[in-house]
Amino acid sequence: MSIFQDANRKQIANRRRVDWLLHILFVIATSVGVLALCALIIDVLVDGVARLQPQLFTEFPSRKADGSGMKSALVGTVYMLLIMLPLSFVLGVGAAIYLEEYAGKNRLTRLIQLNISTLAGVPSIVYGILGLTIFVRLMSLDRSLIAGAFTMTLLVLPIIIVSAQEAIRAVPKSRRDASFALGATKWQTVSRSVIPSSLAGILTGVILAMSRAIGETAPLVMIGALTYVAFLPNSLMDSFTVMPIQIYNWISKPQLEFKELAASGILVLLALLLIMNFSAIMLRNKYQKNV
Repeated sequence: MSIFQDANRKQIANRRRVDWLLHILFVIATSVGVLALCALIIDVLVDGVARLQPQLFTEFPSRKADGSGMKSALVGTVYMLLIMLPLSFVLGVGAAIYLEEYAGKNRLTRLIQLNISTLAGVPSIVYGILGLTIFVRLMSLDRSLIAGAFTMTLLVLPIIIVSAQEAIRAVPKSRRDASFALGATKWQTVSRSVIPSSLAGILTGVILAMSRAIGETAPLVMIGALTYVAFLPNSLMDSFTVMPIQIYNWISKPQLEFKELAASGILVLLALLLIMNFSAIMLRNKYQKNV
């Protein structure tokens, strides 16, 4: 018995040693990423804080750094979000409701689900090529705000559909059964029981998808979003620019002043992303308490 006990103790000691080594390895790996991120943020803060002045939000881009701002890019980003949000919410959540609540579990449904999951991981440049082909050339929308919004809607739709499906799937079956037992129809059960119960997850997915969209540059470059726009779009067919493209334009210039402007633009974009992520957390907590 003592031989088996000794072997057992050695195995336990070896496992604990391996666990400790793996724990240290994971802590080091995480620390490297966190430290690199902190270094980048500190570097951007040092370069960009001095340029965080009112003219950054009130002036249009200029060839002179002293009088240059990102008003057109900031307004273009907001306009694009205002167009994308209702489109992506209605289409994405509607598709998720249909697939989870109404579509039969057959081969066609599984094929559609597989394609949606695959599209959620497709590189964003592919959506830019698709938007260029369909919206810019085929539909003759040119390099307009509406073409950019449609292209970015295509980008975020698979993400919203997948996240909304997960939220709807998480609703307990007992809620549906209780609703049916009370005499509710299928749509009444979905609209008054399933959707309110899953709204926290749906809204979180939508806001996080919007956060990804405002940080993307490749699809908008493909459809021809301009790097220098010294006016605000007055209609959906006007040319536009967004914050990531304006930041790229500044950082590609050799003058040090434009590097500082790019750093300040990055800070504004980071602040907007943090606000949207914080809003997602607040909405999730609010609706989870009400469920």
